[in-house]
Amino acid sequence: RLGADEFVLLLPRLNADPLEATKQIQAVAGKIFDALRQPYQIEQMEVSCSASMGVSVFGQGQETVAELLKRAELAMYQAKAAGRDTLRFFEPRMQAMVSARIALEAAMREAIREQQFELYYQPQCNDLGHIIGVEALLRWRHPLRGLVSPAEFIPLAEETGLILPIGNWVLQTACRQIASWAAQASLSALTIAVNVSARQFQQAEFVDQVLAQLRSTGANPHRLKLELTESMLVSQVEEMIAKMKALKAHGVSFSLDDFGTGYSSLAYLKRLPLDQLKIDQGFVRDILTDADDVAIARMVIALADSMGLVVIAEGVETEKQRELLASLGCHNYQGYLFSKPVPIQELEALVNRV
Repeated sequence: RLGADEFVLLLPRLNADPLEATKQIQAVAGKIFDALRQPYQIEQMEVSCSASMGVSVFGQGQETVAELLKRAELAMYQAKAAGRDTLRFFEPRMQAMVSARIALEAAMREAIREQQFELYYQPQCNDLGHIIGVEALLRWRHPLRGLVSPAEFIPLAEETGLILPIGNWVLQTACRQIASWAAQASLSALTIAVNVSARQFQQAEFVDQVLAQLRSTGANPHRLKLELTESMLVSQVEEMIAKMKALKAHGVSFSLDDFGTGYSSLAYLKRLPLDQLKIDQGFVRDILTDADDVAIARMVIALADSMGLVVIAEGVETEKQRELLASLGCHNYQGYLFSKPVPIQELEALVNRV
């Protein structure tokens, strides 16, 4: 027993053939899983256990005990990540993945300190092609790697909690931009949509943080739109509604992103103080050839209309897609047909040109 919930099992005299040894290990692990899953009584409660197992096979090299335990631990974390109550074998690529993860996390912490993050803005347009707002999109300009894909660092930021300081910086930067535009006639009416992660929104002090940023920057709250994802509606819905109402009372608006990709309850949806539904780009991409995508888009538009919400389609890349969406009743769009996400200087030039 190495710790409160960590144990080591040594299996000597395994078959020399790797495949046969693997089978033997799995057989022993199966017996342990079966034994732990058996329910037992603690006072009046029935309890059962599960285990996540990591396996390090040795005997071919000069590995130290510490190295073997580290390998088994890495494999165990893989088992936990896979859903727990399972077994994983250590592989060299596991070590490479973990090392890369540690390096990326360290680089993100440095990026926060050195202010390497920046915001790009993607226009949101109406039927006339007029820019009515923008979505703020996070970018990381690494001094050596250049622009790092958000798909690479956002999940890790969520997992490590770094999304909290990063998200607060995004909110502050967007509010400063709203305040800066207030004095410019061509830009003052634009809204900025800011994506909010579940981890951010679940903070007890989230409402106070947003209001503090609005006050400190002097931004008009009616120009700030917070984008939530449908996946956020699966837990703490009552608390979520209360926070939304508190911010709505100050003029902040809300958009539900990725709508149709999750499993949110319509009973909850109708209670949310939303202003906008976004048709996910996954339904727009093949809308010209996929009847199901057309049906889903029509449903979202009808639902938004019945609830008095504005609807916007993202991922619009062609004029034919826009025309079809318009025929269904969608009159606001975001996508490469109008503009890719661009730095602030390019966005302002684009607005003034249009």
